[in-house]
Amino acid sequence: MRLEIGRINIKDIQYGKNMEVREGVLYLNEEELVKIVLEDERIKSAKIELARPGESVRITPVKDVLEPRVKVDGTGSMFPGVVGNKVTQVGAGRTHVLSGTAVLTVGQIMGFQEGIVDMSEIGAEYTPFSKTLNICIVLEPKDGIEPHAYEEAAREAGLKVTSFIGEAGRNVEPDEIEVFESKGIIEQANEYPDLPKIGYVCMLQSQGLLHDTYVYGVDAKKIIPTIMHPTEFMDGAVISGNCVASCDKIPTYLHQNDPIIEDLFKKHGKELNFMGVIITNENVFLADKERCSDAVAKLAKMMGLDGVLISEEGYGNPDTDLMMNCKKVERNGIKTVLVTDEFPGRDGKSESLADAVNEADALVSCGQGNLVVTLPPMDKVIGTLKDIETMIGGYDGSLKEDGSIEAEIQIIISATSAFGGNKLTARMY
Repeated sequence: MRLEIGRINIKDIQYGKNMEVREGVLYLNEEELVKIVLEDERIKSAKIELARPGESVRITPVKDVLEPRVKVDGTGSMFPGVVGNKVTQVGAGRTHVLSGTAVLTVGQIMGFQEGIVDMSEIGAEYTPFSKTLNICIVLEPKDGIEPHAYEEAAREAGLKVTSFIGEAGRNVEPDEIEVFESKGIIEQANEYPDLPKIGYVCMLQSQGLLHDTYVYGVDAKKIIPTIMHPTEFMDGAVISGNCVASCDKIPTYLHQNDPIIEDLFKKHGKELNFMGVIITNENVFLADKERCSDAVAKLAKMMGLDGVLISEEGYGNPDTDLMMNCKKVERNGIKTVLVTDEFPGRDGKSESLADAVNEADALVSCGQGNLVVTLPPMDKVIGTLKDIETMIGGYDGSLKEDGSIEAEIQIIISATSAFGGNKLTARMY
């Protein structure tokens, strides 16, 4: 598959009568966007608020983050299987990106696993979404709605609005065009026969109870490990629908802009031969963990891989899936590198991961989520602070009278994301 990504650099976002991109500024009609959201009877009210890097703004509780994109050539459309019920294959042709922008869904939590994006001060250093021009959809659910129905409505609102905004870039000449190409297994192996054949095992959160990821609209709990072209991710074939701990949440934006995929493409044909992506799920029951890790190892062998990177989303229970994948792939003679974050407790003296195997001897840390930080008050809050002390990372007394927050960085969206894209790591001395 050959995909051209046309990046349209957006310098600012403003309200206007018509949705359009003009001289690097994205203009939006607020009433138009709210109307799209309120088509869903599960949403009682909605409003649109804008947040820019450097502003004294706190956004919370954040549910998902998405990037506006539009297919301008090739089959399919953004978020296939979900938006417009189109399930056509994506990952080829040309896609335009409103680069520098993001859509954030914001609304009351039904559990405890949503988080914060600060646009300035210390909190902004921990999340990649303090650097984007943010279009926030602030949602209020219908009274008495079931938690899963509300979360589904919020997810769909973000997808529909993001797809709609992406249309503003359809007829705009991109500032730059990047080309990504992924071929069939045999053809790809023969193209660079002297380079190590490297794959990427992307573990998708799928433990249920609002811990869901979707692949072409299918809940990842229902899949078995599958080989995908990396370009399919860039066209929204994989989307987030989960409420895992905020710090290691993989929002839809990071599936569209997976840093591991992008880095492997940068080295492709130079240091390595990027063979493709194996997606697998994170399971609750032991039999499912065994079944899927067996299949991951089988596919890695069938692809003729010399090495794989394995990432996870979440911690605790998924650590066992991570280690099973590692052990079985290594026993097939394929080297592995694990990418994950850590939770050693505030004093750093507990086990960083809930499971371990001897084969896990190469690991990249994306930081530890138990670090306590104090986030200063902001001049403006988009959303509400009432849930701060019940969010994961927060606790009784976290929210101070002046609006400052003392909490573990678990409360900050993607602060320790196991896809990378953040600033934290750990080193052994």
